[in-house]
Amino acid sequence: MTVRSRWSRSRTGDTASASADAGPPTAQVTPVELEDCLRACAVHSGKLVGSLDSRRIALAEKLRELLALWAAQEQPQSASAGGAGSIIRRGAKAVGGGGSLSNEVLDALLAVGNKALDCGYDDELNLSLLITDTVLSQRKNSRAGWRLRGRLLEAMGRPVAAVEAFERYLSLTQEDGFGVRAKVAGLRTAQERRGELLSLLQRTVPDAAAHAAGPATDVWAEGLAAHDAGDWERAQPLLVGALVALDRTEAPEQEFQEALSHYLDLSTGVQHRPGPELIQAIGLFAEQRRNRMRGPLDDPTFGGLQWISLGEFRNRIAGKSIALIANSGKVGESGKGAEIDAYDLVVRFNSYKIDAANTGRRTDIHVTIHKHGFNWDQQVDTRLVFGGISGDWKYSLRNRLVPGAQKYLGDESLRWPVRNIGKWGTDTWPSIPTSGFNMLWLLDFLDVSPTLDLIGFDFYESGAYRIDAAMKMPITSVHEYTSEKAWVMERAQSVSGMRISLR
Repeated sequence: MTVRSRWSRSRTGDTASASADAGPPTAQVTPVELEDCLRACAVHSGKLVGSLDSRRIALAEKLRELLALWAAQEQPQSASAGGAGSIIRRGAKAVGGGGSLSNEVLDALLAVGNKALDCGYDDELNLSLLITDTVLSQRKNSRAGWRLRGRLLEAMGRPVAAVEAFERYLSLTQEDGFGVRAKVAGLRTAQERRGELLSLLQRTVPDAAAHAAGPATDVWAEGLAAHDAGDWERAQPLLVGALVALDRTEAPEQEFQEALSHYLDLSTGVQHRPGPELIQAIGLFAEQRRNRMRGPLDDPTFGGLQWISLGEFRNRIAGKSIALIANSGKVGESGKGAEIDAYDLVVRFNSYKIDAANTGRRTDIHVTIHKHGFNWDQQVDTRLVFGGISGDWKYSLRNRLVPGAQKYLGDESLRWPVRNIGKWGTDTWPSIPTSGFNMLWLLDFLDVSPTLDLIGFDFYESGAYRIDAAMKMPITSVHEYTSEKAWVMERAQSVSGMRISLR
C-alpha cells in the first residue's frame, strides 16, 4: 500500500508540475485566471501527441476543438505571430476581454474537463480540477461546473467534498435528471457505515490506538510482515492502527477501501470460523460499498411495477393508434395538443417537455436512454429504458427508477431493440441508434398498430424542445440522423405537414 498525492495544482501551465503539498482537493474553489487555464490546456495537449490510449485520444480531440475555438475568436494578428504562447495570449483576449469566459469557451472547457475525468489518470484529474477552478471562478453558479466538480472529487477519493459540490449543483436546479440526489444519499450513507465499521474495529482491537499515530505506510508494512511471519496477535493491531492513520490523515478513499478490503481478507483467512465481530464488519463493509455505488433503496420493488417482455409489450399495443412525439422546436409551436391527445397511445422520448396546447397532455409510454434520468419521475403507464451494455443498463434502473412512477417496465428483451432484436450490428448500422429510432424500429417490426404517426420528426432541423434542465445538452454526434431520416422516409405511407405516417 502506498499513499499517493493526487491533488497537485499547477499555475504554471503544466498540471503535473505543482508541489505535492498543495493539500487535498475540496469543494472550495481556488481562483484561477482563464489565461492560466488555457496555457495549461495547451501544454497538456502537446503531452498527448502520439498517445495510443483511447481515452486520451478523446481528450486530445476536445483539446484540439478548444484550441480551434481560440483561433476562430482571436483578433486579427500579423501572419508572423505564431506558436502556442501567442495563441494563448491572443485567445485569452478574444474570448471576452481580459480573460472573461464566453459561453462557447465555457462549453469547450467543460467538454475537456469531462474527458479528462474519463481518463482517470493523475495528470488528467489535475487538469480537470484546474478547469473546474477556472469555470467556477468565472461562473460561480455554473450547474455543469459544480456537477463536474462533484464527480471529480468523488473520483479523487474525496466523498465528503464531493457531497458538498453536488449539493451546490442541486441548489441551482429543480430537475435532477442525472440522479445526483441519489448519489448524495448513497455517499452519505456509505460514510456513516464506514465510520461505524472503523469504530467497530477499534473496539475489537483496542491496542490499535497505540499504532495510529505513526506513518500509515510504515505501520501497514510492519503489520503485513508480522502476518507473513504467522504472528496475527501482533499484526492485527498494527493493521487496524494503519487504517485509523489513513482515516486521520484523510487519505484518498480508494486507498482506504483497498487497505480495508485487504485487512478483512487477512482476518477471514486467520479465523477459520469468523466470529460475530468479523461478520458484522464484513456486513458493514459490503453495505458501505453498495451505497457508494448505487445509493440506498427505500423500495426495492419500485412500487410494485410489472416487468413486461417483448411479447407482452406487443399485446399491450396491438390494434391501437400510436403517436410518437419528437422533442423538436417544431412541436413546441405546433398548436396540435388536442390532436395528439386523441391517439390511443402517446409516446414521448427522454427529456420531453409538456405544453398542453402544443404537445398534448398525455404520455402513455416514456422511452428513454438509460444514461440520464430526465422525466423518470413522471407518471406513465409504460416506461421503456434503452441501453447497449446490460450491466450499465441494470445499474441505471437500480439508481434512477422512481417507485410508483410507472405500471410497466420493459425487461431485458426490450433493452436494445435494433441491435438485440433486429441483430443489426455495426456492419449494418454503424452509428449508435437513438432512442427514437430504436422505438420506431421496434413498432415497425412488431407491425400491430393500424396507425403509426410521427409528429414533428425533423431530426433536429428546428432545434431541440426539452425541459429546461436538458436544453443545454448538446445534440450528440454519436448518432447518424441522416440515415435514420432516410430509413423513416423509405417506409412513410404519407407525409402531411408535421405528420409522417408509417401506417
